[in-house]
Amino acid sequence: MMKILKLFLILLFFGFLNLDASENALKSSLSDQTAVEVTVYNSNLGLVKDTRRIKLVKGGGELRFMDVASGIMPVTVTVKSLNYKNDFKVLEQNYEYDLMDEKKLLDKYVGKKIKIIDWNKFKDRKEEVNALLLSNNQGQIYKINDEIYLGHPGYKVLPEIPENLIARPTLTWLYENSAKDAHDIEVSYLTGGISWKADYIVELNKDDTSSDISGWVTLDNKSGAEYKDAKLKLVAGDVGRVLPEYGGKYNRVKKEMMSLSDSGFEEKSFFEYHIYDLQRKTTIKNNQTKQVSLLSADAVTVKKEFLVYGVKSYFTREYREQNKKQPVGVYIKFKNSAKNNLGMPLPEGTMRLYKKDTGGSLQFIGEDRIEHTPKDEEIKLKIGEAFDVVAERIQTDYKRITTILHESEWEITLRNHKEEDIEAGIIEPLYGNWKVISQSHPYKKEDAFTIRFNVKVPKNGETKVKYRVRVGLE
Repeated sequence: MMKILKLFLILLFFGFLNLDASENALKSSLSDQTAVEVTVYNSNLGLVKDTRRIKLVKGGGELRFMDVASGIMPVTVTVKSLNYKNDFKVLEQNYEYDLMDEKKLLDKYVGKKIKIIDWNKFKDRKEEVNALLLSNNQGQIYKINDEIYLGHPGYKVLPEIPENLIARPTLTWLYENSAKDAHDIEVSYLTGGISWKADYIVELNKDDTSSDISGWVTLDNKSGAEYKDAKLKLVAGDVGRVLPEYGGKYNRVKKEMMSLSDSGFEEKSFFEYHIYDLQRKTTIKNNQTKQVSLLSADAVTVKKEFLVYGVKSYFTREYREQNKKQPVGVYIKFKNSAKNNLGMPLPEGTMRLYKKDTGGSLQFIGEDRIEHTPKDEEIKLKIGEAFDVVAERIQTDYKRITTILHESEWEITLRNHKEEDIEAGIIEPLYGNWKVISQSHPYKKEDAFTIRFNVKVPKNGETKVKYRVRVGLE
């Protein structure tokens, strides 16, 4: 009986409290903030932890927590007291997002008088009139001196801001509090509108055998909030999302870690992802694109490749292409290993390659995207297509043995117009119970259905690769 009576008194108290909540509510702004932490994901998602020192009313009341991100996902909000956990209890939570604008302000004054100020250019003076606002639907209708005005060019002046309209997104709580001292209130929530990506700059040396690599984090904040002196963390990986509802479980960080030397970030294993922790605070303004150094590596050994790719359909029909020339792709590959001056997980992003010309000016030579790449894995970048290396494919014979068995003979010519010898790869995708019957050069079996010829082509010369192959089912 006593418990029921206590609950009734609490509800009665907060019922009366709500009658004048807009006037008596305790308001907290960024001036109360003592710490903020932002964790940003690749998928246009951020986790904000906002801690503020707030002196709450003993007994209970309403708290208005202002200056939150406009992209907030309200169902993800959690609030707790860090220093008086057992003395603070939330009874009700609301998210106020009815932000004021001109139309909403004028809507509140329909049927009321407002002041309109206009400049009389003939008398060169300011004139004021009192107008009764009759309507605010697709334009204003006023009654001024017993006349009806459809709109007015003057400035509208309102006596005050109406109740229940707010200038900024606000979280509100009805709470109980038994502590007399100030609380360190931590509010955490997910927000959209904030994302990050990695951008890399790769500078090749003169011989295309080594490179200097620098990585940058590009952070884009359109979440509707500024995060001043924030502790920044970045999560690399594809985080599962449930749409349209929002939610997620955040697992504790594992203990193993590795520093990104001279970058300001510390990389850690995080569940099945990787997290990059900036070792200093930074301010992230709203509607700002910010770049922060991620890594720097010198003298990374790279290898340039010229590759020609075949197509499976070549081997099942007569090849009568009018243009026998094929593109020769230019690739740069390197190992992401400690031995190669790298060896840290690289988040997905764009790698842009540069090289100095004969005059010493750095020139852009191509770009490619990389996926999330663990340490000790190989990275392969397609830079473009070769200008001075030409490939030509000719089918010299074709036999259809059965409807599912084909035999063909090929001649692939590589012409090198460069002033240096090169090595090129010819990659042929086969299928079925394939068999190479004859060949002019040795080949390497890349996988169950792919072979590769590695051939040397002299400067200003050519090399012909000939082979006969049977594909299909016998």
